[in-house]
Amino acid sequence: MSSYILVEHTLKEILLLINPTRDDWGMRFHIIEDVRAAVQSVESLRGATVEPFGSFISNLFTRWGDLDISIEILTNSFISNMTKKEKQNYLKDVLKALRSKGVWRTLTFIGNARVPILKLEHNLQNISCDISINNLLGQMKSKFLFWISEIDGRFRDMVLLVKEWAKAHDINDSKSGSLNSYSLCLLVIFHFQTCVPAILPPLKDIYPGNLSHDLKGMRTVVEKHFEETCVSNINKFRWDESRQINQSSLSTLLISFFAKFRDIYMRASIQGISPYSGQWEDIESNMTWLPRTYVLYVEDPFEQPVNTARGVIDRHLVRIADAIGMTHSALTLHNHNQSTLFAALIRGNRLPYMPRSLLVRDWNNPRNHHQHINGSISSLPHAYPPYNIMVNLHPNNVNIYQLARPNYNTLINVYPNHVNMRPLQPNQNIPVNVNLNHANMNRPTQANQNLVVNINPNHVNINTPFQPNHYQAQQVWRERPNN
Repeated sequence: MSSYILVEHTLKEILLLINPTRDDWGMRFHIIEDVRAAVQSVESLRGATVEPFGSFISNLFTRWGDLDISIEILTNSFISNMTKKEKQNYLKDVLKALRSKGVWRTLTFIGNARVPILKLEHNLQNISCDISINNLLGQMKSKFLFWISEIDGRFRDMVLLVKEWAKAHDINDSKSGSLNSYSLCLLVIFHFQTCVPAILPPLKDIYPGNLSHDLKGMRTVVEKHFEETCVSNINKFRWDESRQINQSSLSTLLISFFAKFRDIYMRASIQGISPYSGQWEDIESNMTWLPRTYVLYVEDPFEQPVNTARGVIDRHLVRIADAIGMTHSALTLHNHNQSTLFAALIRGNRLPYMPRSLLVRDWNNPRNHHQHINGSISSLPHAYPPYNIMVNLHPNNVNIYQLARPNYNTLINVYPNHVNMRPLQPNQNIPVNVNLNHANMNRPTQANQNLVVNINPNHVNINTPFQPNHYQAQQVWRERPNN
């Protein structure tokens, strides 16, 4: 088996291991309901809604990924200008309510952060959860990343692989001075913008404004403008007949990712990464980045000139560069086997049990190929792709997930104005809108109402444009405010 075929095969196995299973989705729905129940018990939060965002909504989370939740305080349809102090006070009220529920292993109030949060760890599989107040910007970033992943299915796979790789090398922890997950996503976007031919455009070609500055006025109007602008420009990019199509395999893209950033320690002293412009930019030429106070610049395309890698410290940038270099070497060696690839790309405790003879098998011997496959992939428990889940979205139903009947698939719709990637077939698919800032936002879900949610990420049809979906969307997270 050739070196690239072995790497490609190993990446597919890793994706099977790290993709969320039906239980992983169900547990996150359960946590959201626990938070909602606590919020509804707080007098000062009467009428507030609980809305997930982050990697859960962008569908870029692994089995062990964190959950981000925003508690939305009603402000008469206008985007809130709530002060940091007000958000801190609301979070303290939520903290008291959560403590009384007894389902959280740890609860930490981080009020001095740039965005005040509650950091929680649920008893269910130790899932970490960050709760913030009126985090509309975070919600819109999440939707944008979901739309980006719909341009090319390789983007999602790359993000999951890079996140797991960073965890394996202990460089995915902003609190300790390394990279946060959002920065890792932006690095993958930047790689897709700068590979040849490019897979993604500069993000300014999709949304040319500064989103953080545009969040003013009526929320529905702002979201509609953001959505329509992005959808229109994404379709222009995808249907550009002069654009060359990048046919690179996942293994080729991952190897070139590490090759591109091998010199990041030296380069970071003079240049920053701008997914907004889709290119390296000289720090001295970008007045918004001066004076240079950070060791690494990865600019937030939605909040220029905010640096998403501002928490990275020098000694951890050295470790990041070393990990990139070592991984690139491991992937390009001609005499590697699958055990060396696993060691470079995934945490050892994430691997299923496999006999040592299989792990050290010589993959250059074709006779060993099928024997290894039979001992690994076929034995993986709860592999992700084949499963559908029936999720009962009524908050009072204890059984929140069960196996769904085949051929009934539902899309999780993250387009706030009912825009879907492709038209739904009659009597087959039900769009579930996760943002739900439309006219019927106060209509409660009906008791015993079951919706089937298709959690398979491999539904991307890169040849199909975004199309408006005029089907009535179901209310999922919001309920009628208490009287």
